[in-house]
Amino acid sequence: MSVTAARGVAPRGQAVQRALQLGGLTPFTSIDYPGQLAAVVFVQGCPWRCGYCHNPHLQPRGQPAGPRWGEVLDFLRRRAGLLDAVVFSGGEPTIDPALPQAMAEVRALGFRVGLHSAGIVPQRLLDVLPLVDWVGLDIKAPLACDAGHAGVTGVRGSATPVRRSLAALVQHSRVSGLAFECRTTAHPALLDDTALLAIADELAAAGVTNWVLQIFRTQGVAGALPPVGADYPSPASMQRLRTRLPAIAVRRG
Repeated sequence: MSVTAARGVAPRGQAVQRALQLGGLTPFTSIDYPGQLAAVVFVQGCPWRCGYCHNPHLQPRGQPAGPRWGEVLDFLRRRAGLLDAVVFSGGEPTIDPALPQAMAEVRALGFRVGLHSAGIVPQRLLDVLPLVDWVGLDIKAPLACDAGHAGVTGVRGSATPVRRSLAALVQHSRVSGLAFECRTTAHPALLDDTALLAIADELAAAGVTNWVLQIFRTQGVAGALPPVGADYPSPASMQRLRTRLPAIAVRRG
């Protein structure tokens, strides 16, 4: 074996194949990809700091917290025919340059591919859309309000890439038929009824039909947000939201 090979350095003219940096694996779920039995691969790294994040341990990159990608592929080979799909979640999976190769390897095993993304890196999202069968895109706050969006993510200017990602996803779906939904984690301290209505108006104007309100839950959250009452959103607001997006769904607990 050459010295360069022993050190993991590719010979000149060959590209080094990067491995996805993982923070965890859920071997079975029926709720992370609509209508499919799936495994969820959690990718390390996210530049945002949302106060309701359920995976804050995945925000840093480079920490050996999860299985190796080769181990995940071995697991998936044993699950061929038992699982329908693999969902790439995070963290924010599109920040990992190895994501397209990992998705291609999953497709080669015969699985459908799902993606959870907050639209943080629009070009990388656009690059992987031909490799996925379903996308769940997080919409954190009204995209026309940069300050309000930053109030959720903790990062100034965070609404701009999401606007671009949403436009790219809708356009790709129109051409390819790609299935997707937009999801918003909702807490009255971050999104009052007026903000929810603003999001609904933006999504309807963009051509989105499937929107899920994920009511904040305290389980697994490190922040200090209090529990949400059953009266949020108010019945009147829900009626107005359904007028804008009739297919809206609400998930609690």
